[in-house]
Amino acid sequence: MLDTEFLSRLQFAFTISAHILFPAFSIGLATFLVIMEGIWLKTKNPLYLSICKFWLKVFALTFGMGVVSGLVMEFQLGTNWAGFTNTIGDVLGSLFTYEVLTAFFIEAGFLGVMIFGWDKVGPKLHYFSTILVFVGVTLSAFWILSANSWMQTPSGFTIVQGKFIVSSWSQVIFNPSVFPRYFHMLLAAYVTTAFAVAGISAWYLLRNEYAEFARKCFSFALWAALILIILQLYMGDTVGLEVHQHQPLKTAAMEGVWQTQQGAPLLLFAIPDMAAQKNLFTIGVIPHMAAVLNTHQWNGTLLGLSSVAPNYQPYVPFVFLSFRLMVGLGVVMFVIALLGACLRFQNRLYFTKWFQKLCVLASPIGFVALWAGWITAETGRQPWIVYNYLRTDQAFSPVSPAHVLFTFVLLVIVYGIIFGIFYFRYLWRILQQGPELSTPAEEQVFSYLNPIKKPE
Repeated sequence: MLDTEFLSRLQFAFTISAHILFPAFSIGLATFLVIMEGIWLKTKNPLYLSICKFWLKVFALTFGMGVVSGLVMEFQLGTNWAGFTNTIGDVLGSLFTYEVLTAFFIEAGFLGVMIFGWDKVGPKLHYFSTILVFVGVTLSAFWILSANSWMQTPSGFTIVQGKFIVSSWSQVIFNPSVFPRYFHMLLAAYVTTAFAVAGISAWYLLRNEYAEFARKCFSFALWAALILIILQLYMGDTVGLEVHQHQPLKTAAMEGVWQTQQGAPLLLFAIPDMAAQKNLFTIGVIPHMAAVLNTHQWNGTLLGLSSVAPNYQPYVPFVFLSFRLMVGLGVVMFVIALLGACLRFQNRLYFTKWFQKLCVLASPIGFVALWAGWITAETGRQPWIVYNYLRTDQAFSPVSPAHVLFTFVLLVIVYGIIFGIFYFRYLWRILQQGPELSTPAEEQVFSYLNPIKKPE
């Protein structure tokens, strides 16, 4: 039924799905640029300067798209979710303000130097700017994850006349789930970027273009992917334990557990049936494994979905299937990274065309896994917008469905033009132009005020 709540949720899902790709890619690219520029300053190898300048173009384009799409998100909270902002505005409004006062001011102050300052400031000052932009995007992610994690595991507040009032800022900011979810998100951004860099580099290798540049980026990205995925396995396990502790019904939806039980099995695949309150077409049952993964105990207890009324259950098919998509894509990425390591030790990494084609095809896989992870996290806490305190159906604005539908259609059109056409058109142009050859660091001439030409 196309009512106001459904359309508001659909619109928010669309805008946040478009938005999240850009900050995640920006975080990964900023980290990559800090590493590459640091190596350039240490080695004076102009190849690393070429790497920095090329990927900085991609970063600048991506960062700009993230800012624009983020503004739409903030306005949407006021227009479509007035019940939400009126109730918890004192909590989340302050967290968003902290993001602006810390992260955004740092980014705004040094982004221009980072992008346009190659020939205007010294190498060390430019690197300092790159580091601060990296700090800015990383801080920004923390404040957003702090706000979102507070909605998942709320703490440090009291409710006065129907409004959430902060009683402890430390408990609000450092709520029970913030650190596991924050580091899980950072690692997801890094892995996503590693596969994007590897895919683009493999594309250059297949075209026999910019061979030295492509080999260096390809090698680094695959090493990074292998290490980061191993770390992500540990962090994912940590997040799973936290979810089971604070949101047991989300765990039940992720694992398809309808009845409370000890030693619950892991289901590789099934189709959850909300009406019948059971799973259909179950495939691949591994005894006790769901209990082991979520409790670290062979006969650990998992709360069943049927312990609450159906209107207090999340929509299980979304949670169950998106979780398996995220994990499945993670396994695929791990296998690709392992294949890269095997080919490297055989000295075949740069000459195996089928593997390079595989990396090109896998370049967007991290973004899809990122989407799947967020779908799991956000649909898994339903029907709550603030877990156990504020339901989603109490938070939307009292506007007509026609108004929400109109803005939703308009947003789809605008996003399709700006992000679907503009972003990918200019990204394609950057990729076609390729990296520029750079001069060694000691030969670069710069001015702190204006660029000057190298004397003849």
